[in-house]
Amino acid sequence: MSAIRLLVLGAVRQHGRAHGYQVRGDLEYWGAHEWSNAKPGSIYHALKQMAKQGLLHAHETGPSTAGGPPRTEYELTDRGTEEYFALLRDALVAYDQRGDVKTAAIGFMVDLPRAEAVALLKERMRRIEAWRSSVTEHYVPAEGPEQLGHIGEIMNMWVHTADSEAEWTHGLVERVENGAYTFAGEGEPFVGVLAEDEENPYATGERHPEDDR
Repeated sequence: MSAIRLLVLGAVRQHGRAHGYQVRGDLEYWGAHEWSNAKPGSIYHALKQMAKQGLLHAHETGPSTAGGPPRTEYELTDRGTEEYFALLRDALVAYDQRGDVKTAAIGFMVDLPRAEAVALLKERMRRIEAWRSSVTEHYVPAEGPEQLGHIGEIMNMWVHTADSEAEWTHGLVERVENGAYTFAGEGEPFVGVLAEDEENPYATGERHPEDDR
């Protein structure tokens, strides 16, 4: 799964309706350009592609009051909403060595009901254990990485990563079950996006031709 689709759909959804530069600003605010492929070109391309696919509705707006060019604003269609939640649910249970999809999923998990999020995270733990078992069919951690030469260090890293993630996910499940955070249907959600005129302290400052469209 590509994290960019989940990230862009989730960012647009949080605004209700947003233009591309807002989406870019949100993803940079979340640091997504550091841990995923959410670079400006990828963001603008994803917006246009998902509009063509019927996941986003593109609204042409008039020129700004400041005299700037008209911008295209996007909002999720019904199909886009279905796609967003399907991607989110898949991302919460999937396990591999990449961190971008997982990070995006945790950032949006509160869009689900609490009980469903817990169930998906528990399924994630089950899949981590299954993945670990498949690796340890060929590599015995107790015997150390040297048994496979220096390549054993790769297996060693994988197992340690899986163990660490399983421990962290278990702690997250406990926190959520004990009432941490505000999930769908529970009240006013945490606001994790920038206001229209709010300065982004994490902006890259890199200009892109699509920024003003």
